[in-house]
Amino acid sequence: MADARQELADFVIRKAFDPVLHARPDGRSEADQRKLEHVQRATRSEIERYRNYGSAQEVATNFTRDLSSEPAKKVHAELRHLHLPTIEDIEDEFKQKAQDLGVRSSS
Repeated sequence: MADARQELADFVIRKAFDPVLHARPDGRSEADQRKLEHVQRATRSEIERYRNYGSAQEVATNFTRDLSSEPAKKVHAELRHLHLPTIEDIEDEFKQKAQDLGVRSSS
């Protein structure tokens, strides 16, 4: 069984990041294709970050920070423009999962 840290990281990756990585540029304008490439690069970095957190609490704390950080807000706006999910879309599910695993997530 995976530990809580891995479960939380995998949850975010599966629900918010994988759909971004699997998005196709087909049928998108050139500008949107560039945006997609940018958000996919940013998403790869985020996945690496989430996989390297040392504890479930660190995953939860950084998830909460990522909801409101200025760089994240810019990426979230691009994702919304491209009709792709953001971590904001899974916030309630994430908090419930963290609670179920006994991890306190900051509000």
